[in-house]
Amino acid sequence: MTVNRNDGPSRATNLRRWLWLLASLVLAGGACAAVVYASRGTNDDARVTPNDLPTDVGIDQKLNAHVPLDIRLRDESGAVVRLGDLVDGKPVILNLVYYECPMLCNMTMAGQIRSLTELSLDAGKDFTALTVSFDPRENHELAAAAKRTALKRYGRDGADRGWRFLTGDEAETRRLADAVGFRYKFDATTGQYAHAAGLIVLTPDGTVSRYLYGVEFPRRDLRLALVEASGGKVGTPTDQVLLLCYHYDPTTGKYGLAIMNLLRLAGLATVIGMGTAIIVMIRRDRGGGFQPATGKYRQAGSLYHEPAPSEEHE
Repeated sequence: MTVNRNDGPSRATNLRRWLWLLASLVLAGGACAAVVYASRGTNDDARVTPNDLPTDVGIDQKLNAHVPLDIRLRDESGAVVRLGDLVDGKPVILNLVYYECPMLCNMTMAGQIRSLTELSLDAGKDFTALTVSFDPRENHELAAAAKRTALKRYGRDGADRGWRFLTGDEAETRRLADAVGFRYKFDATTGQYAHAAGLIVLTPDGTVSRYLYGVEFPRRDLRLALVEASGGKVGTPTDQVLLLCYHYDPTTGKYGLAIMNLLRLAGLATVIGMGTAIIVMIRRDRGGGFQPATGKYRQAGSLYHEPAPSEEHE
């Protein structure tokens, strides 16, 4: 009886495969460690809170606080409107300013307009923007003039009903400011207000969701804030994936890399990759079963030839 053996992949080949898997695991771990190391201290270095201002001025975060929807304000035409009627079932970008502010409010408005023009989401369709003056001396005519300027720069159809400019009595605007933690102070010497700068994002039911500080608002941060505030009702599936990779940092009012989520995703990808490679290697080593065309049985590591009739009696 004649037996021909084929040892299949050599030990050296198997060793190289395992070394390749080990190297992949080490590289994946090294990449994760590099991400963690690169992100160390990022939040501490960038931590500039809006409360680095006089004691009476700043923004006290009141995340998840509910804004009274019965607050009454005046719109651009001078008509009294209820805050709840303006929200209209959409997430809200709230900007507290005063229209005759000589500097900071203009910078905040300019930053908001730049960010909104870069968004694919539209005011009036995907969200509502409310710009409210906390200066009781200002009237609806100033609000109307500010609106014309802003909408001209924004330049999108349908924004007239989606971006409202409002004024109000001191008691009502103070209620709104207090509800979202916005502290400001009138300086009788200059006749101006000292105040912080930033946008406040509300959910469709008037709950405080996010604070974005400063006078510049990155498109990514504003978009993710709106997606979160809407509960995923606006935006795309890509935004939901981005929210796995970025998380809101209340100390900076910005979205940063979610390191732990990245580590989990990297670990999951490594396990899946290793598992797939091992399964492929095992299947290659084991081979198939009986091959009728050649009359051979394939066994693990060898080929057995069925003896010819003349060989059976030798």
